[in-house]
This record gives sequence, structure tokens and C-alpha cells, in this order.
Amino acid sequence: MNLGLPSWSRMTDRMALDLDFDPAIYRTYGDYLALAEYYRIKKGKIGSLRSWMDREWHAAGVDLAKSRIHELIARGSFDLIYTTNYDRWIERALEHYGQSFDKITNVGDLVTADSGKRQVVKFHGDFDDDSSIVLDESSYYRRLDFESPLDIKLRADVLGRSVLFIGYGFGDLNIRYLFYKLANLWRQGGAGSAQPRSYLYAPRPNPIQEAVLHEWNISMLTPEVDDAEAGLVELLEQVTGL
Repeated sequence: MNLGLPSWSRMTDRMALDLDFDPAIYRTYGDYLALAEYYRIKKGKIGSLRSWMDREWHAAGVDLAKSRIHELIARGSFDLIYTTNYDRWIERALEHYGQSFDKITNVGDLVTADSGKRQVVKFHGDFDDDSSIVLDESSYYRRLDFESPLDIKLRADVLGRSVLFIGYGFGDLNIRYLFYKLANLWRQGGAGSAQPRSYLYAPRPNPIQEAVLHEWNISMLTPEVDDAEAGLVELLEQVTGL
């Protein structure tokens, strides 16, 4: 959002227009996943919506160099970057700041990845591979099986590492479910105390979410300033030392 990209609400409005609905009315008929599911049922595929998303998310007027957040992500020493975004801005930021990386979208990418390079894992798909995009309700529920190659990789990657979540409200059910399962694995193995602590950046305090995350060995980090973007920049500067 700090790049000025369209919000999910704007994408939902686009679905409504494609289906000849009034956008304000269409939004009342369900959450984002259900509305995207209906769109796919009626259109048969998300091809035209995907093309619009690609154009809008990569508009020529976006100035990557102005995003301090993308600079810090690119220049920080993060060997693994998972993203649920479909766009290419993390990859472009890495290229802009001269960082080499491998993009992981499917099992074929895992086979060809260079073990010495940073990895950008497109967990919910990528615009370069329409079949990989997790957008509607059905595709989302399939991810809850946690049996795809990327799911297996994620489990292995986070089991012994600390994870920092940014730009993320932890409302993503499959990620919440994953950490619930991982926390149980550590407890059942009798090594709960050895589980690496992970962290979630949240723009404002939420005592309920904080208590739930604590049970899964995740600490919530909130900024001391009212500006969520400024708070995130400050956190990333502290983490990266940049």
C-alpha cells in the first residue's frame, strides 16, 4: 500500500463492474474470498481480472525508489522472504539494489534454485503463473491441506527459524493454522522451550491477538508513533542496521 497500489476493496469493485453489479451492493454479499469465488464461477476463470490486477499493480507511475520499506527489505540480510502478494515489487526492489535471488513459485523452482542465493517465495502465487494464484475461496481452502510443495517447504523453513511478519494483520487463516500446528509439534516433541520466537509487526496494540500469538510463541511488536508506515521503517532500520 505504501507504493500506492490498489486495495482489495478496489479489486472487489472491479469484480462487481465485470459482473454488472453495483460495487457498493456487491461488497455486502460476502467477504473477499466468497466474492472472488462467485466471480470465478460466473466467469469460468479469473483471466480478465488477473490481467487488470497485473496492469494496476505495475502501473508506470509507481516509484520504487521512494519506498524506504522496500529498500530495507532488499538490503537487509534476510535469506528467506515469503510473500502472499502476487506483484513483482519485492523482486524489483532486490534487482534495483543489486541483490541476487531466486523466485520460488512452484516445485520446479525448488529444483532449480541456487542454495547460496536469497529466496523470494510467492506463497499465494505469482502473476507469471496464473495457475499458482490463490484468490478465490476454493483455492484458499486447498491451501489449508498444507500438502503442496510450498507448504512443505514453509513448514521446514519456519520450524527452526525466527520469522518476522510485516505488512500483515495475521488474519490469514492458513498462516494462523500453520503456527498453531507448529506450536503443537514443538510441545508434543517435548521441546517447546526450544522453539524459536517469532515476531509480528502490528500498527496498533491488540491485547486479544497478542494473547493468542503468545500461545504460539509469537511476540507482537507495535510502534510508539501513530504512523504505521513510519513505525515499520523504524523497526526495519533497527533490525537491518541500515
